[in-house]
Amino acid sequence: MSKKTHSTWGGRFSKKPAELMVRFSESVSFDQRLAPYDIFCSKAHAAMLCKIGILKKSERDAIHKGLDAIALRVKKGQLKWSTKLEDVHMNIEAALLKYTPAAAKLQTARSRNDQVVTDMRLFFKDICKDIITVLTKLQVGLLQLAKVNQDICIPAYTHLQRAQPISLAHQLLAYIEMFNRDHMRLKIVIDHANVCPLGSGAVAGTTLPIDREFVAKYLDFVDTKGRPQLTQNSVDAVADRDLYIEFVTACALCGTHLSRIAEDFILWNSTEFNYVMLPDSFTTGSSLMPHKKNPDSLELIRGKSARIQGQLQILLTLVKGLPFSYNRDLQEDKRPVFDACDEILISLQVMEKTLTKIKVNRDVCAIAVADVNLLATDLVDFLVEKGAPFREAHRAVGRLVALAEKEGVMINELKTIHTRRIHKLLDGDWKNVFNTEYALNKRDKIGMPGPRQVRRQINRWNKKLGAH
Repeated sequence: MSKKTHSTWGGRFSKKPAELMVRFSESVSFDQRLAPYDIFCSKAHAAMLCKIGILKKSERDAIHKGLDAIALRVKKGQLKWSTKLEDVHMNIEAALLKYTPAAAKLQTARSRNDQVVTDMRLFFKDICKDIITVLTKLQVGLLQLAKVNQDICIPAYTHLQRAQPISLAHQLLAYIEMFNRDHMRLKIVIDHANVCPLGSGAVAGTTLPIDREFVAKYLDFVDTKGRPQLTQNSVDAVADRDLYIEFVTACALCGTHLSRIAEDFILWNSTEFNYVMLPDSFTTGSSLMPHKKNPDSLELIRGKSARIQGQLQILLTLVKGLPFSYNRDLQEDKRPVFDACDEILISLQVMEKTLTKIKVNRDVCAIAVADVNLLATDLVDFLVEKGAPFREAHRAVGRLVALAEKEGVMINELKTIHTRRIHKLLDGDWKNVFNTEYALNKRDKIGMPGPRQVRRQINRWNKKLGAH
């Protein structure tokens, strides 16, 4: 076999791979995005090899200089990637050999198996921070929307039926709570990624006197006290894909949250609800019907969430039947990760731009929340406070609702002479319950939609998000 082709593993083979096999097995078309991390890892590894005497200082310096030049070419899009060299690692090694013959020593005491999982851990630490930044921007946008709409009330829905009155701000704050859980999950992924597997080799480490702690510190795999964080089992280090699954799980849950919010606003934007108007810049028209204004940004977010969930399923299925330790199947672990992170990033950005530019139809919301049936449960509470058992009160109000429907009137339009027949306590001031402002003011405990509690939660998120 020619030394120019697959020189890192070709000694065992007398014939080169078939062209079809080359196309089938390459990963550089998608793992080239790991190039900055691969270069960083190689610089750390070269520094360590110099420390233990495998490389001369001049060789280390030449390798570092060459890697810096390659990093600049990658950044400028000037490095030509070759599928014949399989992956990002071998492409960079081949490029480095053109700068210095010392590059031939760089793979000493490491394997592509521990190399790629180290690259990916560095990638996870960075991409999670990027997602958190965009996620926080969306939370701040929702908080600003809540601030300016504190006085607007809408029906809350259960089973997609009008349930009870809340402020629009309270619902927007609910979305912020969901995203906060996404934030925490991503921080957990960062914490779990902060462990260095380099030095595990292909599966059983190396007989050479490497310094794993040195490499971990170089790559910033350290705890809060600066102590190196190292994987403790070489077999697990190169086989483990829990981190990949945890990351895509976090993306899938965040995408699910985005999808649920998108559905709310798609409904609210419809002619039937008409609570909000979406911005022209994030809606589209119909190629046939000139009157249409379609919520395509939100519908696409719903669709993207399904795509991210699909990537999670790919990862789970990929690893479920694999024996330990490394198997080539694991080359397919990166595309689901990359796709999930790309789609969640753009979906978060689109949601933020869409929602922060909506207009709320105050008058329509006011009409909807004026539905007195929304306060039927408050009437149950009224009877309970008067001494009626809850189940008895619930049945009585249910009968009131049925009577009002039969008479073609609202509950609070029923005559007291009739309501006393249903329950003796439905006398006197029972109709005072049917006041939305009064109802919300009574909901003043932590977590409820009363105005004072909403203001309290807005102040809490102001501090937490650094929003002003």
